[in-house]
Amino acid sequence: MKDCLITFRSITPVQRAEGLLRRAGISCGLQRTPKWMEEKGCGYSLRVSVGQLQNAVEILRAQQVSFRKVYCLRDNGSAEEMSI
Repeated sequence: MKDCLITFRSITPVQRAEGLLRRAGISCGLQRTPKWMEEKGCGYSLRVSVGQLQNAVEILRAQQVSFRKVYCLRDNGSAEEMSI
């Protein structure tokens, strides 16, 4: 596992999260959440490296940016939901 996705319900919180993480020096990329990951089929995600995941989640919680779930991506293309 090299990358993780932090999922969000809408564009506004993911854009805020992206700005916070980038200012903190955490590399991330905004993308649409794959439909199979979200039960409602709509949403956005930030892709971060697994090594920066814990720090990213701590920053988002400290700044009260709500996110939905966290998935770590496997080399075979599947994903594992993480409890952080």
